[in-house]
Amino acid sequence: MAGAPALAQEAAPEQDVLGTSSSSGSGMGKLLSQGYEIRTAVLNGTRYVVFLQKDQSAYACEFVSLTKSRCGSIN
Repeated sequence: MAGAPALAQEAAPEQDVLGTSSSSGSGMGKLLSQGYEIRTAVLNGTRYVVFLQKDQSAYACEFVSLTKSRCGSIN
């Protein structure tokens, strides 16, 4: 349990960099433009979480709305 808060704290800076996005090219759109590929998508309650990967780097993006996503590094 002690490790869980540390993981959340480590992911926060990545969320700030990628932030909440729209069609402006940040968030998931920015990752896709950088060559990240969608690996899978899962329904989490009422929102989808999309997992993207490029080489050894991976991100999870949660859709806040139809056109906005919030992303964070998962490794």
